Amino acid sequence: MAEPTTARSWTAWLLAAPAIAYLTAFTLIPVGLLLTVSFWKSGIYGTTPDFNFGNYVRALAVPLYRDQLIKTIRIALTTTAISFLISYPAALYISGLKGRLKSMLVVLLFLPFWTSFVVRTFLWLPILGRTGLINQSLIWLGLIDQPLEFLLYNEGAVLVGLVYVFTLFMTLPIYLSLDKIDPALHEAANDLGAPPLQAFWRVTLPLSRPGIVSGSIMVFLMSIGSYVTPQLLGGPSGNMYGNVIASQFLANNNWAFGGALSVILIVVVLVGLMITRRWIGTREIFLGGGA
Repeated sequence: MAEPTTARSWTAWLLAAPAIAYLTAFTLIPVGLLLTVSFWKSGIYGTTPDFNFGNYVRALAVPLYRDQLIKTIRIALTTTAISFLISYPAALYISGLKGRLKSMLVVLLFLPFWTSFVVRTFLWLPILGRTGLINQSLIWLGLIDQPLEFLLYNEGAVLVGLVYVFTLFMTLPIYLSLDKIDPALHEAANDLGAPPLQAFWRVTLPLSRPGIVSGSIMVFLMSIGSYVTPQLLGGPSGNMYGNVIASQFLANNNWAFGGALSVILIVVVLVGLMITRRWIGTREIFLGGGA
């Protein structure tokens, strides 16, 4: 019995080898280098291997960087919440359809993927800008005399862009969870005298929780690490932690401090995932839609 077991073990390792190699080359090694550099020191002559905790002390003690991290977490949570409020009704409606209309709407959900992420973000510039669609429409209707300045280059514009780009990643997991719910459960709830709202609260919502959790995690992770959207739509007041990190590597040439900021963001994400895992369980996080 030992030989077949050993053979299966070697087969499993061979099948997993490409994925392990990929994760090692593009995740473990880069993160390890980033962690190492974060304890070094950067100066006008480059980065030197002088082990110290100064970068982390600066990142956590200086209000500018600490407040930027809190702001980024707040934007990511807000994006996740708004995406859920938009996605759940849409997913619930589509899951209740049948036939060609349902298939057509599911295909339409994927339409944003047919264009570049950057192009989809750029789309909001001619909509929210001074000479954009909203301002020109309001002027044409006589509701305003001058273009509105607050539509672009602020935190609100960043939220609009993030919600637009990432809502799909909330909608699809929720739709998959809802679509797997046995219609007989709703019929049983109705037969037992449950009103539609109570049936939704006691049956539909709990069974769709895996999709909600999966979508929320995906949207939060992508939002908290955003760089392009706040760079294009946010301006100085809409910058997020990713923009601060990029400025350390590109503009300030301070790789050590940029590495420390990056590690802090990674730790925040991992802590959030651990809390979520403890709260609802690993299976629901990674197998969303397993209703």
